Amino acid sequence: MKPDAVILGIESSCDETAAAVLRADGTILAEAVFSQQQEHAAFGGVVPEIAARAHLQHLPGLVAKVMRQAGIGYAGLNAVAATAGPGLIGGLIVGASFAKGVALAHGLPFLAINHLEAHALTVRLPGLMPDGPPGFPYLLLLLSGGHCQCVLVEGLGQYQRLGSTLDDAVGEAFDKAAKLLGLPWPGGPHLERLAAGGDPTLIALPRPLFGRPGCDFSFSGLKTAVARAVALGQSRPADIAASFQDAVAAVLADRAAHALDMAPNVTALVVAGGVAANAAVRGALRRLAEARGLPMLAPPLSYCTDNAVMVAWAGVERLRLGLVDPLSHNPRPRWPLAELTPPA
Repeated sequence: MKPDAVILGIESSCDETAAAVLRADGTILAEAVFSQQQEHAAFGGVVPEIAARAHLQHLPGLVAKVMRQAGIGYAGLNAVAATAGPGLIGGLIVGASFAKGVALAHGLPFLAINHLEAHALTVRLPGLMPDGPPGFPYLLLLLSGGHCQCVLVEGLGQYQRLGSTLDDAVGEAFDKAAKLLGLPWPGGPHLERLAAGGDPTLIALPRPLFGRPGCDFSFSGLKTAVARAVALGQSRPADIAASFQDAVAAVLADRAAHALDMAPNVTALVVAGGVAANAAVRGALRRLAEARGLPMLAPPLSYCTDNAVMVAWAGVERLRLGLVDPLSHNPRPRWPLAELTPPA
């Protein structure tokens, strides 16, 4: 694939409608994101039907916008990539169908992108990391509202899940704790701001699975402890928020430490997903990585949350190996990373 090849990327797996135009050398020619927060805020969470309708309404205009900004026509594209799972099936159908339409109309390769793989590969985008992209293998800590996993990334399409959550994902736990504290949705950023004015040492909250073998996660007990602390009414909300955030950061660092023990030859600890934007979480994981003599790599905040640049870049990585997909490829609400790994 030529370095000047151009990929259109489309993301519509949840509540962000996004499009981007990316050159194969990593140059971002244009990108745009439409956040649906206003549509879902009144319900305290994402409503799948509303999300699908919003994608349908905004995606055509968003794609037209990035194509104008990139200064190219569809004839200037070399491929189209779209998130095909995992995620909310309505949104996946909208994004993948639009991408297939563009590919069919203009005779372009279609790339069905696994959303988790896109997060996993974001740090490999040229120019994103100050010291360059990490080499394989590296340890990925994927932290979002729907996923919480430790994954050994051995190469493109080669992923080994070392551990995952037994109940809530970490982003979901942030949102639920924030709701208990009376904060708006999405709760993570609001809880982080509230925690900045609190004392994390005043309330002894549990740290589920801390010190246990393996690198699985659990957050339901911590969420219940927050509910009890709120119900007692004896602590400031800021102190509860700070104690919750401190407990989550400590648990994530502990679980990541166990994962590093399971994969001792990695080149870096990589953190991705929406919760990777949390400063306390980043700090705890950075201290762990420094203690192990490893770099801790996390995308810029705008690329921690769902975006189309990561989808386009995953498309570049796959297109280089000729891994294109048929237009008959069906979106999948569940699509584990392990299913991308070829059988031994």
